[in-house]
Amino acid sequence: MTMIPDPADYEIIDAHTHPFLDFSSGCIGAYGKPETMEEFDREMHKVGIGRYAGAPLFRGKVGSYAEIEKINDDALRIRDRFSAYIPGIQVHGAFPQESCETLHRMYEREGIRYIGELVPYIMDTGAFDSPGMLTVFEEAGKLGMTVDLHNGTPREVDAMLERAPCLNIIMAHPGEPASAKARFEYLKKSPRLFMDISGYGPFRWNMIRYAVDCCGAEKLIFGSDMPTCSAGMYLYSVMTENLSEDERRLILAGNFKRLLGLP
Repeated sequence: MTMIPDPADYEIIDAHTHPFLDFSSGCIGAYGKPETMEEFDREMHKVGIGRYAGAPLFRGKVGSYAEIEKINDDALRIRDRFSAYIPGIQVHGAFPQESCETLHRMYEREGIRYIGELVPYIMDTGAFDSPGMLTVFEEAGKLGMTVDLHNGTPREVDAMLERAPCLNIIMAHPGEPASAKARFEYLKKSPRLFMDISGYGPFRWNMIRYAVDCCGAEKLIFGSDMPTCSAGMYLYSVMTENLSEDERRLILAGNFKRLLGLP
């Protein structure tokens, strides 16, 4: 009998989470749990995830850049309290100059290399190919940073690749089969394009195997979208899939570590 691999035998980094300090505005869990970061952290370790990454969110229209600064300061405070957390930061297309200044401050002073997940429909950032967002992405590309996008259409991502050819772009959420298959093909367009497996997709049997066969294991990043989704369910979608050891290790941590230059 073939046994399911044990998560304890792997390094696992969840690249798509949304930690929070303020439960009322920052926790996007549909069922209201976890209610504290302590509980969030315990849930990640409980299922075998050693480290997790991503940016806090602000639910609602952003009225001033001070609200973005608070989110990013929250990320630093979470990092200082929870050693498993790899901070991601937020930027905003309505405030390109301030966002670019944030990129440099976080990169140079805090060693942060990760942006997002960016979610326009929650934070009203503007489309990814809007002038403000492209200005920010151009600066992030100069720093060699990595950004995680909520979906991202080929039109938007084409504009990003043209404007910021050195930016690493992770497209989140494979989606249902018709759109997912097209997106796996699209990943071949550039060595800078990747996809995290959070959201719709992995509950379909053989999706991850199909994606690996289509575009290569080096293109896939493990992510759960915790606390919107169950981190354990997404982890076991990888553990139970028909993958080689090398493929599984690339998806669970190796690819993300390479993008961010993590030891």
